[in-house]
Amino acid sequence: MYRSILFLAATVISASNTSAFAPHSPTNHAPRKQSSLSLSSSDPTQARIQSLVDTHPVLLFMKGSKLFPQCGFSNTACQILQSYNIDFETVDVLSDEDIRQGVKVFSDWPTIPQLYVCGEFIGGSDIMIEMYQSGELGEMIEKAKADMM
Repeated sequence: MYRSILFLAATVISASNTSAFAPHSPTNHAPRKQSSLSLSSSDPTQARIQSLVDTHPVLLFMKGSKLFPQCGFSNTACQILQSYNIDFETVDVLSDEDIRQGVKVFSDWPTIPQLYVCGEFIGGSDIMIEMYQSGELGEMIEKAKADMM
């Protein structure tokens, strides 16, 4: 019950606020881009991140784990993904400082959590909420489910 209340509160708050990092409209989510290894391939952290993104159809870089999120934004992101009953992978950035800083460079996005679906960087929890509300995230998740089979 408590988690549901937090999720609903975050949804209402987010719907009434705009993001501090990028302007968004319901049809144009700024951070979405195909991931690519833009740095030297000799950077082992960037290569590791690329490998994770390539290996897992739905991947969430977050603080904590899906069983024990360590921040409200990560918790919201997990709840959204769990609402689709999909198997998704998480990476705890708190347990690896190289990944924590490296994923920000990899995506060119300053905050955690960060969601990747089918190799595409989607954004953080604020964008996930907008896409969840519009139904766009559900369509992407359905495609990812099909790719998993």
